[in-house]
Amino acid sequence: MSVETEDLLRELAQNAESVCRHYLPAGRREGSYWMVGDLQNNPGRSLFVRLTGPTSGPGARGKWSDSATSQYGDLLDIIRARTGITRFPELLDEARTHLGRPMPVMPDAPALRKPKPPGGTPAAAARLFAAAKPLNGTLADTYLRARGLTQGGTMRALRFHPKCWHRDEGQTRSLPRPALIAAVTDGAGALQGVHRTWLAPDGQDKAAVKTQRRAMGHLLGNAVRLTPHDNILVVGEGIETMLSLTQAVPGLPVWAALSSGHLGAVLLPEGLQRLYIAIDRDPAGARAAERLSARATEVGIAVRVLEPRLGDFNDDLRANGAEALRQHLAGQIGPEDRQRLFG
Repeated sequence: MSVETEDLLRELAQNAESVCRHYLPAGRREGSYWMVGDLQNNPGRSLFVRLTGPTSGPGARGKWSDSATSQYGDLLDIIRARTGITRFPELLDEARTHLGRPMPVMPDAPALRKPKPPGGTPAAAARLFAAAKPLNGTLADTYLRARGLTQGGTMRALRFHPKCWHRDEGQTRSLPRPALIAAVTDGAGALQGVHRTWLAPDGQDKAAVKTQRRAMGHLLGNAVRLTPHDNILVVGEGIETMLSLTQAVPGLPVWAALSSGHLGAVLLPEGLQRLYIAIDRDPAGARAAERLSARATEVGIAVRVLEPRLGDFNDDLRANGAEALRQHLAGQIGPEDRQRLFG
């Protein structure tokens, strides 16, 4: 471990409460500890972070433990869990940003070379989204229409990039491929990340590569907000899945969380009264729905689960058509919303 990294870890420990307030805001200080439900920032008292003590060694401040899961770690683990950052250099950059420290100068770098912007950050995601173009008439529009989805062009969160860099697992060379680009935003509407779906050259399907989808930026708690919400909201995993629901019921307010892990951690908006969770038919989706349902119920939000007939709602749409999917959903939507959504 470098001297600079050790110094950064000490400063994080000295500012343990500040780190907790920023990354675990659902918790609160109780004596010498910050108490919160878990690493997903759910309310509760299972996970506790030591706020006092030495900056290293036994009993060090910044160390945490979760009595429910027996997990433990340090402040960098908390930052990693709350931001979704996996690469260690970028994790250190996030810690430096929180502490207000300047980024380190690499002594071997040529003095006049402009530093390359870091990848995987919200800033990098914003640059990619800005470089993409509106969806209508593009290969991304073709891709969605091939899946029975005709409303993608009306979604401001979706764009198309004709040459989005792609590198498959085990390869060292990146190649430009067409891609569907989706904006991942937070509760204030700020772009925190993007999701990329690489497409075949004719747009009829996803690209014939091992890694067909990849996300970048800060994803945890955020979502692809496809349509505006008010006092009701439908949240599910995939973009195509959630677009299928709006294809069948155009007035439905929908978000895509992008994965089962992120579905369980979505931060719900204030003022929400009823939440519908659109699950995929797999164990991971069911577990994510249980986690999200428990969090919503705890704060007084009524919850219903929407289940597809097949693997997911896009499978239903393509197999049976929009009207059959509409009728299937009508039987699962609560009576208080049925007239409003189905006329």
